[in-house]
Amino acid sequence: MSASTEQQEDALVTSTDPLHPANLISELCASFYNLGWVTGTGGGICIRTDDKVYIAPSGVQKERIEPSHIFVLPYPQAEPSPHTDRIFLRRPKLNLKESACTPLFWNAFTVRNAGSCIHTHSQNAVMATLLWEKEKMFRISHQKMIKGVRIGGNGPALSYLDTLEVPIIDNTPNEEDLKDSMKEAMEKYPSAAGILVLRHGIYVWGDDWQKAKTQTECLDYLLEIGVKMKLAGLPTVLNECQ
Repeated sequence: MSASTEQQEDALVTSTDPLHPANLISELCASFYNLGWVTGTGGGICIRTDDKVYIAPSGVQKERIEPSHIFVLPYPQAEPSPHTDRIFLRRPKLNLKESACTPLFWNAFTVRNAGSCIHTHSQNAVMATLLWEKEKMFRISHQKMIKGVRIGGNGPALSYLDTLEVPIIDNTPNEEDLKDSMKEAMEKYPSAAGILVLRHGIYVWGDDWQKAKTQTECLDYLLEIGVKMKLAGLPTVLNECQ
């Protein structure tokens, strides 16, 4: 690689603008780490802007990610398949691998036309998958924070009177192998704003990073209160026989 080409690639993740995707991903991953969402190098985030996708690396301390660690991919491109090479506009100089979530992030782009997707290993999400494992669907109603979630993740906002539903899919040993089952669930439940993964975590998306972050926060709150209600023997959906 020539010096000029390397400089052009590095320019994709170098900016003094705090809202540049490379800077945002570093900042948000540190914030998510402090929330307990991306500990142990798990979880991740991607941001799509026009014809580029910015993705955090895999297997690194998420609270210590730097802009220079970010991968940049062109968009659109053929849907990344599990365990295959992808087209990159920029790779970090360090020996890093792009997030194993990449094919699943692409689901958010192609199925929901999202601008950002977040994956967390929140304990609230994991507990919800265990308590609603039989139903394969987390459901809750009459909670104020439901208003922070949009139909399908990028449609009209739900109301206090709506029943929020989040599908639960089975986990796989390798993250990338969740791609097809996640896509099937998104297509089967077009109103879902996220997908829970059994004993694993949750994927949430939005039109941009702000909306994806907001919905992830609202869903995590609802998952937490739902788990507490379930364990207390309280119905999470009103006006319905439990």
